Amino acid sequence: MLVDRGLAESRTRAQALIMAGLVFVGDRKVDKPGQQFAPDVTLDVRGRDHPWVSRGGIKLAHGLDHFGWDVTQAVAIDVGSSTGGFTDVLLTRGAARVYAVDSGTNQLAWKLRQDPRVIVHEQLSARLLTEAQIPEPVDLVVCDASFIALAKVLAVPLTFVKPGGRLLALIKPQFEAGREEVGKGGVVRDPAIHTRVCDAVADWLTGLGWRVAGVDPSPITGPEGNIEFLIGAHAPESAALTCNDAPHTASTAP
Repeated sequence: MLVDRGLAESRTRAQALIMAGLVFVGDRKVDKPGQQFAPDVTLDVRGRDHPWVSRGGIKLAHGLDHFGWDVTQAVAIDVGSSTGGFTDVLLTRGAARVYAVDSGTNQLAWKLRQDPRVIVHEQLSARLLTEAQIPEPVDLVVCDASFIALAKVLAVPLTFVKPGGRLLALIKPQFEAGREEVGKGGVVRDPAIHTRVCDAVADWLTGLGWRVAGVDPSPITGPEGNIEFLIGAHAPESAALTCNDAPHTASTAP
């Protein structure tokens, strides 16, 4: 029921919430996964540090606030949508439509799958997007992708952005730095490497004609404690670039 109602992004997460003592029916704590309740029962998840389907929403909400961006009535592409934390934030803040793109499957939270404003493209690499999947220009691209450098995963999605549109992407140094720069457990701790990879992504966007609004540390760390960064940028006011115009200049992790 937690998953069906969008209170947990997966059965595993639902079980974890129950075992942590955070799920209540009225004032009664639910202490066992699999307990049966009436279909119209009121379930409540208490003690969460955010209102979205995943903690990823904390990152995007922070970025939108940091740059002062309003997404009311925006059409967006969410690259690496996963459970849908970014998509959830966009909808909460008034986006008209979100194309949720992910190479995985069955990850997007059920409440988002059922939302008519969400167009789900699963088992699809963002590098292979065409007008068949994105049939309209978009106002915004957001990205929280793993195991690939931003210059590779965003080259195609950025071609769908309207002149003057925006990008808000998460820079993950462990996927931008060279293999020899990534430490034990896939963690990049050297601030100099953080600075270099952020500068490289900014330079790549500038080379495409985008205007970088800034780079800001994410308010929460990634897996294993990796420090991540949010980069905001504005598309050229002239016609959008084609895929062939987008160079792949950032380094990639294996």
